[in-house]
Amino acid sequence: MQALILAAGMGRRLGKHTKGQTKCMVKVNGKTLIEHSLDALKDAGITKVVMVIGYEGEKLREFINERYSDINIKYVVNDSYYRTNNIYSLWLAREQLTDEDTILLESDLIYDAEILKNIIADPDDNLAVVAKYESWMDGTVTVLNEEGSIINFIPKSAFKWHKRDNYYKTVNIYKFSKEFSTNCYVPFLEAYIKALGENEYYEQVLRVMTYIDNINLKAYRLTDEKWYEIDDIQDLDIAEALFADSESELGLYQRRYGGYWRFPKLKDFCYLVNPYFPNEEMLNELKSNFDVLISEYPSGLNVQNLLASKMFGCDTSEILVGNGAAELIRGLMKSIDGEIGVIFPTFNEYPESAGYDRVKQFIPSNPDFKYDVEELKEFAQGVKALLLINPDNPSGHFLKEAEVKELLDYLKEQNIYLIYDESFVDFAGEDCRYSLIDSELLQQYKNLIVIKSISKSYGVPGIRLGVLASGNENIIKKVRSEISIWNINSFGEYFLQIIGKYQGAYLKGCNKIAAERDRFFNELSKIDYLRVIPSKANYFLCEVTGKFTARELTQVLLNKYRVFIKDCSGKIAFENKQYIRIAVRDFADNNFILEKLKELGSLE
Repeated sequence: MQALILAAGMGRRLGKHTKGQTKCMVKVNGKTLIEHSLDALKDAGITKVVMVIGYEGEKLREFINERYSDINIKYVVNDSYYRTNNIYSLWLAREQLTDEDTILLESDLIYDAEILKNIIADPDDNLAVVAKYESWMDGTVTVLNEEGSIINFIPKSAFKWHKRDNYYKTVNIYKFSKEFSTNCYVPFLEAYIKALGENEYYEQVLRVMTYIDNINLKAYRLTDEKWYEIDDIQDLDIAEALFADSESELGLYQRRYGGYWRFPKLKDFCYLVNPYFPNEEMLNELKSNFDVLISEYPSGLNVQNLLASKMFGCDTSEILVGNGAAELIRGLMKSIDGEIGVIFPTFNEYPESAGYDRVKQFIPSNPDFKYDVEELKEFAQGVKALLLINPDNPSGHFLKEAEVKELLDYLKEQNIYLIYDESFVDFAGEDCRYSLIDSELLQQYKNLIVIKSISKSYGVPGIRLGVLASGNENIIKKVRSEISIWNINSFGEYFLQIIGKYQGAYLKGCNKIAAERDRFFNELSKIDYLRVIPSKANYFLCEVTGKFTARELTQVLLNKYRVFIKDCSGKIAFENKQYIRIAVRDFADNNFILEKLKELGSLE
């Protein structure tokens, strides 16, 4: 068995990374792509390699020969790399392809070495490695029959989105027998080039072959194996996270702050969202209006505020819509002078927006980070504003409505603002759910400023919506001056327009997550190395009491199971303490992490 690697391309889309070097010389986490492939081939027992080189080919040859003297490498040169595509590179190596059984692969891939071992050991002589189609993929896809044979290759130009559930993406790794290459593929390759030229792709030949006869090419379907094709800088960025070593992987994911749909096998228990809303009916309505929403400008801020006032039942002058709560928090912190009282641990957006130099800290003196109204009254003395996140983030601690109104009365007397974040209050449960976005309250308490993240509570973080409500005209005016007139896109506006029809479904979803949270709490409490703190939100703060540190547990869940939780190490109030935060997802996902946590508990 030999390998044939196509490595002639220029990789223009990688910009500065391929200036003066071919694409496979690009490094992923300090190691070039060609080293990744050659090491994987050696690990699979392949020591004979044919490599087609072109752009900066001599540099590549010199680099490889210095490092891989134990591999027999034969080079084929494509001098026309700048005007041809990979079909021509493969045609130049057609004689070598027919010498013996061959693993054919492209040089811009990074992949688990186990893939090569598995296809070599597979009893089928001719295989194409494929992966179930996912939204991040691009390029040729295949269609399989019930026996797992490939019956069609679909190029990008013929891709049909409504058929995507039937597609498998080609990984660009193949196993061809000598007989298949000699009697089938190479004759078709030569005919195709003569008919259609050299600026094509070798998979087009396979596509033509499927039209003519059963080519006896089976699919090797990947499951959990990792791979990525690196065509541009975004691919490189994703690949570095996907193939990071165990020590650096966590940091790379943490610094992304979202976008985890690009890693579909990752289960995100870090970022907080509602798994039971929007419902299917609302999603279908949004989808049906996609063409209009993406092609039309949104309304300005006045209209967005009008829609939000309708949604929350307050006056238009009392509410502002933001691009997520974060935009409003930053605007608010600029609008309030003086010291801000913050209960730690907290959502860092608030102290970071205010500036830590004007934040007064209160850290509850108990391991559950609980506090009562009397403690907050005492703490608030001398500050300009007090921040209360209720339920608190990350502790999940909750103050009832009567307690908050008692605090409001006190702060009003002291001329202190209450910044009240109720982003998670809808999850508190049907018996204790309440909102302070109410015109009567807002007018009674001019010191009240309410923040609510619609993205988190309504399960639409991709739309980016939040609101700020206050009866204080001066605050509204100041915060509004910090916001662009077109800060909300058309999808966000349409959500605000139609949400009224779905409020009943939303409340049912909130009740479901409250019930699932309580079940999850009971099961999570059985993990003997976690102390789970009761919560009224859609997350749990857990103290790691043994076996692991908080960082170790976060790392092993990510490295071993592709589960991402929040490591609270480094947050104010957690210094030298071992706390994590685990989001509440749906029943199946919660059971998945429970299973993995129990499995870790049983390991020596």
